[in-house]
Amino acid sequence: MKYRKLGRTGFEVSGIGHGLWGMSGWSGSSDQESLAALQLAVDLGCNFFDTAWAYGEGKSDGLLGQIMARNPKKRLYAASKIPPANDRWPALPSYKYQDVFSPKHVFKYADKIRKQLRQDSIDLLQFHVWDDSWTSEPDFRSTVEKLKHDGWIRFFGLSINRWQPENGIKALRTGLVDAVQVIYNIFDQAPEDELFPVCQELNIGVIARVPFDEGSLGGKMTLETRFPKDDWRALYFGPENLAKTIKRVEKLKEILPAGMTLPEMALRFILSHPAVGATIAGMRKPDHVRQNIAAGDAAPLDKSLLAELKKHRWDRTPKRWSD
Repeated sequence: MKYRKLGRTGFEVSGIGHGLWGMSGWSGSSDQESLAALQLAVDLGCNFFDTAWAYGEGKSDGLLGQIMARNPKKRLYAASKIPPANDRWPALPSYKYQDVFSPKHVFKYADKIRKQLRQDSIDLLQFHVWDDSWTSEPDFRSTVEKLKHDGWIRFFGLSINRWQPENGIKALRTGLVDAVQVIYNIFDQAPEDELFPVCQELNIGVIARVPFDEGSLGGKMTLETRFPKDDWRALYFGPENLAKTIKRVEKLKEILPAGMTLPEMALRFILSHPAVGATIAGMRKPDHVRQNIAAGDAAPLDKSLLAELKKHRWDRTPKRWSD
């Protein structure tokens, strides 16, 4: 496994991180299989894990806590997220900061996450949503500074709203934010425009999420693919999005180099950008772990292929079905 520095945190993290959302919020998951996949990832060199309280009301945090307890001699990095108190995704400018991340709410959930992770101090604690209109709120600064001063967290980060990579740049310039999590993949290349240059300027760690566009870049979906109603992907890949997505995926398959899978190309595209510290892939099954971590061992993509993939950029704006 190749390791990268996650900005000014100084953490040497595996390029392929493990995202835990699918272990509690998607259909077809089992705790036994999830724990086996997590342990296999550790055994193969993965040391960065991203979870959130919202992933099963602390369930994914708890699964990660079990794995960390089972591997006390290995330095595993845990990143988690505070849910918005108003339970609204994404954040909107019309929401008041105090209704979303009041100090009382933040400290309550930071403590709950610490207990689930079985850690006194969280390596990276993130706000699960953000709007830059909140940047100048005094409680934002005082809360983050107190979390760090009291040792509840080592570093602080923001998870930026879907398809709004610039909606966080003001906060990055406060000096409070050590890492940022943003959607970045072959389709969603907009973070390259403004966000990544700022992160490189300020030495802010970049965590690229949704590397497979919620599954489409895994290459196995078709126009007939359907998900259970209680699975979030049933909304995302509904009538407004599925056909458009499959058409674009098929175009990508036409330029796949011989011997390379679509998921491998998707991961290597992300890791080819120097601003990225890690990309977090959902890996509920051992086979997914092996395939994805193998991609993390590979070299950056050829410049000519990267140039071709730039043509597949798909700029989108948030929709009801995307959040």
